[in-house]
Amino acid sequence: MQQRQLDLQALPEGCIANVISLTSPPDACRLSLLSKIIRSAAESDAVWDKFIPPETQTILSQPNSLSFPSRSKKDLYMALCDNPVLINEGNMSFSLDKWSGKKCYMIASKGLRIAWGDTPRYWEWISLPESRFEEVAKLRVVGWFEIRGRIATRMLSPSTLYKAYLVYKFNERPWTFDNHPTAVAVSARSYGFDYECPSLSEMVEGGELKYTAFLAQPEREISEETRLPDKRADGWLEMELGEYFCDGEEDVELEMICCEINSSGKCGIIVQGIEVRPKSN
Repeated sequence: MQQRQLDLQALPEGCIANVISLTSPPDACRLSLLSKIIRSAAESDAVWDKFIPPETQTILSQPNSLSFPSRSKKDLYMALCDNPVLINEGNMSFSLDKWSGKKCYMIASKGLRIAWGDTPRYWEWISLPESRFEEVAKLRVVGWFEIRGRIATRMLSPSTLYKAYLVYKFNERPWTFDNHPTAVAVSARSYGFDYECPSLSEMVEGGELKYTAFLAQPEREISEETRLPDKRADGWLEMELGEYFCDGEEDVELEMICCEINSSGKCGIIVQGIEVRPKSN
């Protein structure tokens, strides 16, 4: 028996929109090139409202969250992909992954636990025009380098594999960072956990921080298992800290760690924050 092929253009525009809403944002953009009627459906609010997380409006209604005009749901989606908005009193940014519509967050350095971060002798807080946050943490000199962040998994998109990255740059020669590896990790902790339990030294001694990374390109050969930084499109560097699959059912917090406590005289790094975003395909 000869099979009949469905002519998408023969359907009412509402039906076409329903079909397209079951695809993905890139698919909707590609389908819009086929014909005028398909383009009208593919660019409709009915389609792009499906690609925007339902709690987006609640997130954007937070105090101090930037607002911007949008003519359509597609405009809003594209704006959130290209222009992260500040939330949580400016200590976090929110955006959407352009390819999937999944939620992305960056925790500002002000929202992280930085060892000795409130001691001007070791760290100072400065403003940089290339940062999305009002202030960033600039390391003067320290022996105990420890940065931890946390985020509730209920804030993330369900059924999504996330990766966490330290976002930073160097303002001078990173003498210690290019010769000594840092320990990095991402792990699920009970909601409201105490940063001091277990202590960082206990975690290092117990082998929980099993991944190592060089925040600067080392001047010697390293193993294939050791992580190296990548340069971002915005000019900053990023180091992968670990990953977590958010199934949408586990109500916990992610703890993200980057530390180096075995050498002295670390300096020259500027930390913008920790970004949590869906793993790229």
